[in-house]
Amino acid sequence: MYSLYSILVLAAVVIASPWFVYQALRYRKYVGSLGQRMGYLPVSFNMDADPSIWIHAVSVGEVLTARPLISDLKRRYPELRLFLSTTTLAGQQLARRNVQDVDAVFYFPFDLGIFVRRTLDLVRPRLFVMMETEIWPNLLRECRRRGVKTAIANGRLSPRSFPRYRLIKPLMRRVLDDIDSFCVQSEESARRFIELGANPGRVVVTGSLKFDSLDLPSSVPQARARDRVLRYFRVPSSRPVLMAGSTMKGEEMPVLRAFRRVRASAPNALLILAPRNPERFGEAEQLARSEGWKVARRSDLAIDTEPRVDVVLLDSIGELATLYQVATVVFVGGSLVATGGHNVLEPAVFGKPIVFGPHMENFFEIADAFVTNGGGVQVSGERELEEVFVSLMGDPVRRARLGAAARALVEANRGAGEKSVSVLTALLPREERAYPANVRPFRPLA
Repeated sequence: MYSLYSILVLAAVVIASPWFVYQALRYRKYVGSLGQRMGYLPVSFNMDADPSIWIHAVSVGEVLTARPLISDLKRRYPELRLFLSTTTLAGQQLARRNVQDVDAVFYFPFDLGIFVRRTLDLVRPRLFVMMETEIWPNLLRECRRRGVKTAIANGRLSPRSFPRYRLIKPLMRRVLDDIDSFCVQSEESARRFIELGANPGRVVVTGSLKFDSLDLPSSVPQARARDRVLRYFRVPSSRPVLMAGSTMKGEEMPVLRAFRRVRASAPNALLILAPRNPERFGEAEQLARSEGWKVARRSDLAIDTEPRVDVVLLDSIGELATLYQVATVVFVGGSLVATGGHNVLEPAVFGKPIVFGPHMENFFEIADAFVTNGGGVQVSGERELEEVFVSLMGDPVRRARLGAAARALVEANRGAGEKSVSVLTALLPREERAYPANVRPFRPLA
């Protein structure tokens, strides 16, 4: 079964190679990372072959979510090196620039035996932690052979992905048996992991780490960083700001059309448009210009000056979460089109009214909590999006109510980090450890 899986992985790499070449030539993606993806890390990476903790986070969202774990694990295990891997370029850039307490950052290897073994020989982990649903059979199998403890942190199985995993349940049962602990976001995800074959005694409902990963506005060091970014957005309080964050292909045009309706009642409104993928910055800019708007890129803004344009294209990485605080109304992208949605918590921490579309499969528990508790508005499509934007822009009382409920949800759901670290430290016992595990395994109801 593992041999068949490896053949399929190799075939997928070969089939996708023309696309990788195009991305490399067109956007300079994957250039310089191929060696690391094949397990060739720099000689200086772990020169003394020190034991380590290895955390894998796919992209930007997972990197941000991993930060509380990284800080706590580094503090509890100062004798171990701590390495962070990512899959995407954006995640790599953010990790190198914004994540403290890691000894090195590298690209995750292709899940083929030779590459996995080469990487493990250099990283030498005692504990391997996968963020969310990063399940790689060959790597997990090799970790088991070497006695490396493995865990999933902030685990989830969405309604969209669960049926796909169930189709390969015999393989999943064997793969999940190689995972020592599952720290999952909800009871529903716990039941899904167990149905796929996870040992119920290894599954713990810890809640979502995304709540713990947020930088609260009261944080002084973070406030200084925010001030630096905001010096390019000196927007007066009287100017309404519509922000569309993490938009995907097919979403910018509906947002631009909705913005036109907003401008009919608020002529000085500003739209901040933040495409999710950097390679789409140019495309999104052209769409805005084709609608007749005056557009400027974030990288072209003057410091300490109000943007004298209709639309600002956010062509930077790592600033979106900070800029949510200047918004009057926030639309969270990836939700009008079927891509699973994006994180609504970043604007929620600033108490902003949040709007998102029908496709929130990757954040279904959080989205449901926000709608149920009046912390967000979920629209069914473009027409309703326009109506909600116009309504919220003209209703400060409703905006305040939505924002207050969103912020309250964030504050009420923090604490998953402490529970998750308790589970992870139980896998790495130390004589001097002063933090015993204090959570109980998930017990499915009879």
